[in-house]
Amino acid sequence: GRVFLLDFGLSKAYRSTRNHKHIPYKDGKPLTGTARYASLNSHLGMEQSRRDDMESLGYLLMYLNRGCLPWQGLRAANNRQKYEKIMEKKLSIPMKTLCEGCPLEFTKYLEYCRGLRFDENPDYRYLRHTFQQLFRNCGYTYDNVFDWTLLEKGVKSGVQTSAGTSSKNVSQLLVNRRK
Repeated sequence: GRVFLLDFGLSKAYRSTRNHKHIPYKDGKPLTGTARYASLNSHLGMEQSRRDDMESLGYLLMYLNRGCLPWQGLRAANNRQKYEKIMEKKLSIPMKTLCEGCPLEFTKYLEYCRGLRFDENPDYRYLRHTFQQLFRNCGYTYDNVFDWTLLEKGVKSGVQTSAGTSSKNVSQLLVNRRK
């Protein structure tokens, strides 16, 4: 599996186009992107790599599951202080607490991402398999029916999918399922 970034304004190659070697590690980098989803390493001023993209994706998944993240709404006198508070919250909150109420796979995913070395190749196959297994364990089947497909066809939410659950309830079932 692959992750495709949609906003290429913030993207950069993680390896040289000339010799295909991984970019070098650097410190003292400014925070890039949205602080809400930025990896802990990005907050700490480290050069970003694939591990950081994966961690950011994990925060996005938690946001979609929970509706908010624990570091949202923090107040500070300026952006620098706000980013510092967000970083402190990300440092202090255990992954189990962040992912509370969600399947264990989300905790494992974020812990895996945080454990990657700067130049390590993420095991995308393993991560994809983990979530495919969760999908099957929840009783879902891949039926090519997506919320946006139903909306395009003018079908009201609540339509039954082949998995036997309405598309409206799928995310709620994932949140309620505990392992």
